[in-house]
Amino acid sequence: MTVTIAIEPPRQAGVLKLLELSDAYAASLYPSESNHMVDVATLEGPGVSFFVARTGDTVLGCGALVEAGDGTGEIKRMFIDEAARGLKLGRRLMDAILERGGELQLSAIRLETGIHQPQAIGLYRAYGFSEIGPFSNYRPDPLSIFMEKRLS
Repeated sequence: MTVTIAIEPPRQAGVLKLLELSDAYAASLYPSESNHMVDVATLEGPGVSFFVARTGDTVLGCGALVEAGDGTGEIKRMFIDEAARGLKLGRRLMDAILERGGELQLSAIRLETGIHQPQAIGLYRAYGFSEIGPFSNYRPDPLSIFMEKRLS
């Protein structure tokens, strides 16, 4: 199976379906006040690099790098379809996002994830992300973990 990862528009049928699956997954783990999803309109905004992993016409995963305007970026909407888990797509998306962060000369990339997602936390730690306090508009939340990777 050949998988491609490229910057694409988020408003397309396969991506919208994947984002719905992501919303449902997050809702199954956390109360609404602890879900910090961004909508499709935000993903279409300036300063957003939205990556899609696909094989042919089938969307398998996605992730966005959102520029914060202060020289940093935030990973949002990182999600792999359950049917594609185990294919190392999370790693491939992280590679693409970090490469894009370098191209944009960002000083750091940050993220918020939930405590009930050990695979995601493990992936981020494997890529050198370390825990920080809440950033941007986030507030302390016992169900959230905030992480950052400094870029050289």
